[in-house]
Parts: sequence; C-alpha cells; structure tokens
Amino acid sequence: MRNKIIFTMEDMIELIEYYGFLPFFENEISGFSVAEHCDPSIYFTDKEGPWEWKGPIISELGLAYGKFFHRKAGFITKKWFVDFANYRRNGYDFEAACSDGLMSEQEQYLYSLLETRHSALSKELKAIGGYNKPKEKGKDAWQPRKGFDTTLTKLQMKGYILTSNFEYEIDKEGKPYGWGITRYALAETYLGKSFSKHIYDRKVEESYKRMVKHLKKVLPEASDAQIEHLLMNK
Repeated sequence: MRNKIIFTMEDMIELIEYYGFLPFFENEISGFSVAEHCDPSIYFTDKEGPWEWKGPIISELGLAYGKFFHRKAGFITKKWFVDFANYRRNGYDFEAACSDGLMSEQEQYLYSLLETRHSALSKELKAIGGYNKPKEKGKDAWQPRKGFDTTLTKLQMKGYILTSNFEYEIDKEGKPYGWGITRYALAETYLGKSFSKHIYDRKVEESYKRMVKHLKKVLPEASDAQIEHLLMNK
C-alpha cells in the first residue's frame, strides 16, 4: 500500500480506508500523505483531481476531514476519529472543558456560532460572527473580531469541529469555479449518534494506545517518536 499511486478518486478512498489516518500534505513520516501518493499528472493539473475529490469523499465515506495534523489538513475515518477526538479532547466534552477553564473566550464564541446551526460556510461564520471588516471607515466604525482562522484551527486540532463539505461559486453558465469554500460543522452534529454516544466510552490512554498500535501496523517504517508527534495536539 505504501507504493500505491493515486490516479482516481477510488484510489484515494482505498488509501484513506487502509491507513485510517491520512494527512493531505507531506509531513515528517515519508510517503504518508495524499500529496506523496498522487501521480503528478493528477496533482498538478487544471483537471479534476485530489483537491476536487475531497468533498465527495467526505460525503461518501462520512469521515472526518480538517486541520488535525500540526494545523494542516488530513482525513480520519469515522472508526478512528472516535479515539482521536477522545484523545485530543482529553476526555472532555465541550461544556466540561469550558467549566474547567480549558477553552478561551474566542473558542467558546466560535463554537457557539456553529452549535445553533447544522453547518455553516466559512464566509457565513465570518459574517455572522463579526469577523469581517466594516464597510464604514473612521473612528466610529466598529472593530471586527480577530483570530478567526487561528481559533477555527484550534477547535479542529482539539477534535470539536471538522469540515463537512466544500462548495464552489457558480458562474453565469452554471459551472463551478475557484477554490472550494469550506463548510464546517461540530463533530457531534456531522458524525451523529454513532460518534457522540461512544466518543468517551474508552479511557483517554486506551484510545491513544489503540491509535499507536494501528499506526505502527500500517506504518512499519515510522519511528515511535514520529507516530507520537503525529498524534500530538501541536
């Protein structure tokens, strides 16, 4: 599987399901990314490729996608995201984490914007949350909130928020164009009861050991330190 080359969306799905965890971009574990498995003919092209396949794969597999690996994006299957989120949250649901002072005001605010919605596009969150710059200028203009991207990344790294899809702008001819706009959702909302009812079934240490054991099996060339670093919330 380490030598498998991605030519099609089906190839990409096969790799994600095999590894269980798959960063999109290169990292310290050589060969362990979508980018390194892709044939250049489909990675660097104007035609449909891995960038456009992300949304359909998320929808088809019902998996987790987000900035989970050192603030960079990657896939985690639904089976393994239960353990991953339990570990990254250190066994805390969001309310308990807030009660114990583990969530900043910015994190609580952004989380609350999604909590009242099934999902929202990044541009919608910025607008309703007051992160956009005001059209009016001058000393009387209100000041926009700061830290949108940083806070959103922190919540993804902690396993509370993920990407539920990518949506494209439509031109006059009805064709999609540009980069996909990220749609976000709370993990519990998107993954449903099979996730929310079982995320805290295991002790945090057990979830961590399960992930390490699996990753050692599918990544025999990776060192213990590399696997530990991959799973760290940093």
